[in-house]
Amino acid sequence: MRKLLFLGCLLLGTAHAFPTKPVRIIVAFPPGGGTDIVARLIALPLGEAWKQPVVVENRAGASGVIGTEAAARAEPDGHTLFMATMGNMTANQHLYPKMAVDPLRAFAPITKVVDVHFVFMANPALPADGVPELIALAKSKPGQIHYSSSGPGGAPHLAMELFKRQAGVDLTHVPYKGSGPGMTDLLGGRVMLTMDSLLQGLPHIRAGKLKGLAVTHAKRNPALPDVPTISEAGVKGGESGSWIALLAPAGTPQSIIEKLNSDVKAVVADPEVREKLIGQGAVPQSTTPAELQKLIDADLARYGKIIRDKGLKAE
Repeated sequence: MRKLLFLGCLLLGTAHAFPTKPVRIIVAFPPGGGTDIVARLIALPLGEAWKQPVVVENRAGASGVIGTEAAARAEPDGHTLFMATMGNMTANQHLYPKMAVDPLRAFAPITKVVDVHFVFMANPALPADGVPELIALAKSKPGQIHYSSSGPGGAPHLAMELFKRQAGVDLTHVPYKGSGPGMTDLLGGRVMLTMDSLLQGLPHIRAGKLKGLAVTHAKRNPALPDVPTISEAGVKGGESGSWIALLAPAGTPQSIIEKLNSDVKAVVADPEVREKLIGQGAVPQSTTPAELQKLIDADLARYGKIIRDKGLKAE
């Protein structure tokens, strides 16, 4: 499969002469989080196809703002790409009104790479083995149970805010500079809960290091068939999730955007890559640039309303 992919890329590359040097994919979060995992899973086969190194560069801080701005300022020649999340593209501009760049204008969409299903996870020390027990515990101890997120306004934070509203509970938010550090503290018992992607939570749930309370998708996830949906657990309207997509700095030539779209789609469709992504709890996806832009616009309106209604601010 990869030999065929390489030949196809060579044919496209003849017309576009891309890439001509190493390519970097900027991830706006620390290593170990879901976005980082996805970036690394596609970087290797892309590098093999292009015969150029594809390096993942982690630029964490300010809920993804630092990495977003670094990627936006890169030369628009396709050799610097941005592995973006829903939060990067649809929430941060509401939370950080003084951002140096407007993500909607700073990037050219390439393709969505995966949909990310969330799972409600708890440290084993929490005296609740399901969502109903958690709700009862939280109501008896308002504000005393702490949960982690990848940062204020990120998809995990918004997912938990939605749960709090629907369940009528008060939980205390502890933001981190990415999901990876938050997961470390959850495993260590410094926080008791998180609602984050299966990408980083699945191995710990399987190993018994965390408890899976519910998945936040409308259907159960095949990777965790015994974990109920949030609706099955009694919280209606609590469905949430995220997506991860690849973008390029605005002004990147359309011919390069088209080649990137084609090559990334081919990698995501590779059975070996698909199997690895699904095994991590992600759902491989591909879109046209126009379809990705439509998704960004829709989520910008949806989550912007949640942020305004809840009065969320960067902490």
